[in-house]
Amino acid sequence: MKDVTERAPLRPLPYLIFSSRWLQLPLYLGLIIAQCVYVFLFLKELWHLVAHATDFSEQQIMLVVLGLIDVVMISNLLVMVIVGGYETFVSRLRLEGHPDQPEWLSHVNAGVLKVKLAMAIIGISSIHLLRVFIEASRMGSPSATITSEAVMWQTIIHSIFILSAIGIAHVDRMTQGQHTKAPH
Repeated sequence: MKDVTERAPLRPLPYLIFSSRWLQLPLYLGLIIAQCVYVFLFLKELWHLVAHATDFSEQQIMLVVLGLIDVVMISNLLVMVIVGGYETFVSRLRLEGHPDQPEWLSHVNAGVLKVKLAMAIIGISSIHLLRVFIEASRMGSPSATITSEAVMWQTIIHSIFILSAIGIAHVDRMTQGQHTKAPH
């Protein structure tokens, strides 16, 4: 009798198809490089804030801080895509028992990853919308960088992100319910 851990070798075509998942590795490595760029951007903006802290108004400081939060949230999104995507679609990271294993990674799958990404995008969009609302106080003045039409469109786009996330979460919940029901 064959040991359960022994598996018959895959035929060439299934082996090629299954191995093709490794083509995603350069994509995840590229996202790590993109995250390095965001770290550089964060440090540059932080230095800008510190260097001009006495010159900036409270509103300018708030806008720079919102920019820093935005960079952090995008970096968090990158971590979720890199770690969760690699774990879900390429190979296990085998982090079980590691003290730094993210809590969410133990139950990540494609559906959970989509919902988490949608929520991160809403968070990022919220920061952008808040920056727009803060800058909207200057509408009508010569220094205005935003129009009422831009405020309207950003609000509409943000609302669509929220509706999309609700839809994704609802579909994920429905499919989870179908997978957990016992067959008749």
